[in-house]
Amino acid sequence: MRILISGASGFIGNAIRPALSNAGHELAALVRRAPAGDEVQWNPGQPLDPQKLAGFNAIVHLAGKSISGRWSEKFKREVRESRVLGTQTLATAAAESFRKTGQPPTFFAASATGYYGNRGDEELSEDSKPGSGFLSEVCEAWEAAASPAADAGIRVVNLRIGVVLAKHGGALQAMLPAFRLGLGGPIGNGRQYMSWITLDDVVGAFLFALGNEQLRGPVNAVAPQAVRNLEFVRALGSVLHRPAFFPLPAFVVRTVFGEMGEALLLGSARVRAAKLEAAGYKYRNPELSEALQATLTS
Repeated sequence: MRILISGASGFIGNAIRPALSNAGHELAALVRRAPAGDEVQWNPGQPLDPQKLAGFNAIVHLAGKSISGRWSEKFKREVRESRVLGTQTLATAAAESFRKTGQPPTFFAASATGYYGNRGDEELSEDSKPGSGFLSEVCEAWEAAASPAADAGIRVVNLRIGVVLAKHGGALQAMLPAFRLGLGGPIGNGRQYMSWITLDDVVGAFLFALGNEQLRGPVNAVAPQAVRNLEFVRALGSVLHRPAFFPLPAFVVRTVFGEMGEALLLGSARVRAAKLEAAGYKYRNPELSEALQATLTS
């Protein structure tokens, strides 16, 4: 396939690009600067010439501002706009290109399990309703922004990605310094669920969904079993051969990290990848301890 990808140099984009190339696909990147070679220039906040999408079999949209940081109103507005405007721009151009050429590209738009919000012990599948709060609102608007493509008859896949485990980047990298010093431990009461997935399986899920025409709409990209935070930190401490009993109290999380800490560190989402499992996806790292071991020794 010829595949156009936004956010190609980001955390997930850097992992997906070589996997797609190794699978024999031809890649082109969307860039804001002057394009070089087979790059395609765009501005997420402005209409995109649909002719620029002609000939591409798939569009993989990963671009968006990181949610790490103090969630001021300005910061939250930038996060929302970076996801919604870019998705609308690409989905609209893809729909127009399809109408003109008759060749529908598959449209992959990244999303997140933040869609479900803080839901305690409730088991959540792709059919579950959205939660409340900033992340839920952003994810709901983010996915809805792809509707011009879906309405035109294009296969749209919104991959709701969980907490990604990778040696370099993501949540795990932020945890490692404290845990390696023996200062890691549960966050709050440790009972909140973490819906995790390795970076290898994020890539695997993308490749699997790319080749599976029956997968469309929201698709949860999480490991088979969500775990409580207490289970996660014990497994990480065990893999690192370090103690993991220094708690980070909830009031400290709220004081230091504010709304971001409440949502990302204390919130609970017990998410199941119902669609991936039903379609027969074979996980590379289905068990937490083995996944951590594989990630940290890769």
